[in-house]
Amino acid sequence: METRKKSAVFTDEEKAAMREYVEEKKGGSRGGDGESAVLAKIAAMPQPDRAMAEKLHAIIRAAAPDLVPRTWYGMPAYARDGNVICFFQNSQKFKTRYSTLGFSDKAKLDDGNMWPSAFALKDLTAAEEKKIREVVRRAVS
Repeated sequence: METRKKSAVFTDEEKAAMREYVEEKKGGSRGGDGESAVLAKIAAMPQPDRAMAEKLHAIIRAAAPDLVPRTWYGMPAYARDGNVICFFQNSQKFKTRYSTLGFSDKAKLDDGNMWPSAFALKDLTAAEEKKIREVVRRAVS
């Protein structure tokens, strides 16, 4: 009898994110419960990621109030017309040394032939908060 080998293609964390995405596609946080789903994901994060996510949520909601909170691969995300514009990947999700504020191709950040689509975050000082507000506003302009 042949034994199945464990797949080394995807990590357990990546597999979990894909399962969350499938659940979201089945009806998860795409509707009116998006804010609740995002706040629940944030509340479940360990510190210091939780504090950073709470600040980012407030910054994004203030800078772009028309974006709709929802989850995306189990991460807090913010969408317009069903399309994710930006998302927060906490450092613990994939066991990385920093959290990430990312932007999809739907974000209006184009600047010539090359521009950043994600930002590594170690801490949020007033300077970073100001930059994030500016980038989010530009992304939805």
